[in-house]
Amino acid sequence: MSPTAETAATLRLLIVDDEVLIRSGLTVILGSAPDIEVVGSCAGADALTAVREHRPDVVLLDIRMPDVDGITLLRHIRRLPEPPHVAMLTTFDTDEYLGEALALGAGGFLLKDTDPEVLVRSVRALGTGAGCMSSSVVRRLRDGGRGGEAVSADRAVAELSGREKQVLTFIGEGLSNGEIGARMCFSTATAKDDVSAVLTKLGVANRVQAAVIAERAGLLGADGAR
Repeated sequence: MSPTAETAATLRLLIVDDEVLIRSGLTVILGSAPDIEVVGSCAGADALTAVREHRPDVVLLDIRMPDVDGITLLRHIRRLPEPPHVAMLTTFDTDEYLGEALALGAGGFLLKDTDPEVLVRSVRALGTGAGCMSSSVVRRLRDGGRGGEAVSADRAVAELSGREKQVLTFIGEGLSNGEIGARMCFSTATAKDDVSAVLTKLGVANRVQAAVIAERAGLLGADGAR
């Protein structure tokens, strides 16, 4: 398993985008954080080679590139023996892209106009496995989470114990295992076990998919920011 912010002082970050200006800007913003090291940046054609070479903890991956699309790259990255955490980076907050990226195991979905401070916090959250989403994506999920999807989320949450529902709520708020443990007054190791149990019961692959269920089941507050 790749190092995370809970076990390593510095997060190794790879930026994949077809626009040099975007890559440069993100490198300046994120590289200025004392606990984030931008180990590389490249266009989509070089992404898999860069992941294998640099072994990043986190990858920011553009979803729309002329040489290869981000969804295809995400699929290949997730098949690696020790895949990094990946967040899709785009100018669009489209449901189609969000759903497909999450289904493939993306750890988040960030818009390119995300505030720099929020971007840094999001990368840190990705490193812990907590995942991240831009606020507009959260709003879209809330607005779209009705009908059959909302009913399905309610049924899934109904199978959880009271403690598990609380853990799911904290997952939806983007808390790390350590933060969940602190809130519930038990160890990080216990929090990790509880999070794993919740993911298993919900039948989801990662924490962001669990957060979507928490959102659609109404467990999160009106702001829902993560």
